[in-house]
Amino acid sequence: MPALTSARTRLLVLVLLVLSLCASRSPGQPSLHQDGKAALEQANLDFREVVRAAKSKVFPAVVYIKCLRQSMESGRARTEEVGGSGVVISEQGELLTNWHVVDRAVEIRCLLSDGRAFKAELIASDQDLDLALVRLHLEGKHEPIPVADIGPSRELEEGDFVMAMGAPWGLNRSVSVGIVSCTRRFLPESSEYSLWLQTDASISPGNSGGPLVDTKGRVVGINTLARMAGGDMGFSIPSDTICEVLDRMRSEKEVGWSWSGISLQPLRDFDRDVYFEGATGVIVAGVEAGSPAETAGLRSRDRVLKLDGNLTNGLTSEELPEIRRRFALLPADKPVDLVIERSTGGQAEQLTLSVTPTRKGRVQGEEVDCPRWGLTAKAINRFENAELHRQRPEGVFIFGVREPGNASASGLYRNDILLEIDGQTLTTLDDVKAAHERTLANLATKKRLLVKLIRAGQMRQLILDISRDYERE
Repeated sequence: MPALTSARTRLLVLVLLVLSLCASRSPGQPSLHQDGKAALEQANLDFREVVRAAKSKVFPAVVYIKCLRQSMESGRARTEEVGGSGVVISEQGELLTNWHVVDRAVEIRCLLSDGRAFKAELIASDQDLDLALVRLHLEGKHEPIPVADIGPSRELEEGDFVMAMGAPWGLNRSVSVGIVSCTRRFLPESSEYSLWLQTDASISPGNSGGPLVDTKGRVVGINTLARMAGGDMGFSIPSDTICEVLDRMRSEKEVGWSWSGISLQPLRDFDRDVYFEGATGVIVAGVEAGSPAETAGLRSRDRVLKLDGNLTNGLTSEELPEIRRRFALLPADKPVDLVIERSTGGQAEQLTLSVTPTRKGRVQGEEVDCPRWGLTAKAINRFENAELHRQRPEGVFIFGVREPGNASASGLYRNDILLEIDGQTLTTLDDVKAAHERTLANLATKKRLLVKLIRAGQMRQLILDISRDYERE
């Protein structure tokens, strides 16, 4: 195992041993060189044994996942093959992986370490956490499948050894060893509801969805992100976060986040160079128009002190994901009390407001292929397409334009918001499907369609010429 004999690992062990020997050596003992060499050999042997014992508990449960998924970004429906990793967590064949591994999958196949292959089905997935729960089709009699135990990520400390397991680059399973660099890493664009475990254990493409394992042989995270600029950096979803939502994914087939429409800001906002007085509460940075928070009367710069009777202290950015997660895990359509502090005319007063969260729903719009038009359309989603949502809260837009194709030849662009085609109002994807079918039915007599759309906030009208059949050319 090359990772076990890496210069980094050997150097770390050697430094620790030399420091220990320098502190304890007395006259008459063997030379420091002799002691250090013998101790290093023993330490390497012990370390290998620890790693091997931990690996043997989880490695058999690591799964190679191959998916066929549908993509529409190119302006047409295309099926592509993607691969990733996962880890079995129950005797019923449940396994954890990443959302981005199985997103839009029309077929999921899994290969176990012993060579057995199974088809699988998606039970639940969540884009916000980049987490998915998949179940193997264990039909009829079969040999028991290997299962890994989930351990508490809260016990990890910086400097602890961990192993990243998976099937990198679509190859056979592998394990890399490193240390925990940070147990509470905040990534501004990727920390909506959870912090990350950062490790320098190598996480290559294809390792996504594989387990991060501690030296006791327990799964303490699911490997998700990797950044190689400036050195290896891997990021894993902590097991404590996973366990908090796992039962919901099993029973409700989704996490089922709630939405209140509140943006939060820490009291010590170093990135924006903004610092608020006091050490309690968390600041409301903004309230979305028409949201439950606005209905409840919450305002920007309010200080939230308690949520449902529990303190909400967001001193730094690292505290924000947990507070957001507490808001998002509130039951939908049930009022909850917020205790806030509001400054008016230089005087601070405490108020209790009642907020009724709603279901967040999908954070990604659905898509449809319109081959004759030469485009794919997608539903506008407040979380995925915020700028388009501000222009039209409900509607559809052009997701992809085929090159060459009728839409591209007619001057239609990606992110154009579709209002009407051939006099038919387009509000939902069902409207788009119906309009496309109608144009196909009338193709013999009508090959030029009037399109009304919004582009960059401006109303436009274009003619979509569908006389050419690019699908057959």
